[in-house]
Amino acid sequence: MFFYGYSMERILERYERYSYAERQLLANDDTESNGNWTLEYAKLKARVEVLQRNQRHFMGEELDSLSLKDLQNLEHQIDSALKHVKEKEKAIAQQAEWEQQNPVLDSPTILLPQPMQPLNIRSSHLARGIGDEEELPPIQHRANALLPAWMLRHLNE
Repeated sequence: MFFYGYSMERILERYERYSYAERQLLANDDTESNGNWTLEYAKLKARVEVLQRNQRHFMGEELDSLSLKDLQNLEHQIDSALKHVKEKEKAIAQQAEWEQQNPVLDSPTILLPQPMQPLNIRSSHLARGIGDEEELPPIQHRANALLPAWMLRHLNE
């Protein structure tokens, strides 16, 4: 069994004291976080209102309250946006025209590598050794299509 003494009482007192302090901190944090959330909500709500007002201005609504400088700034923003829209439209039209003029290049089969025919070099050397010269040209013809020139020299030797 445990011996309950003076040190145990001190441990329990410290535990209660720290537990109480932690509960107080958590309660304060909850109060602060509620305050933070309230502040955050107010900021976000104001931001939404500004964005909605700007959207109405871009749509040409509620322009009476704007000054001459504000109207010029709005016009500049709209001109800039229109320029970007026209550039995007032009790029899409050019892409569509290019795809119509080059339908083969857009084909998915052109992107896939063609399967390679197996090249049996050893059998061509055996064919040469046996004297069966009729088999050699088709193998060399296939090799010409698949191998670079520096490798073809070794086949012809």
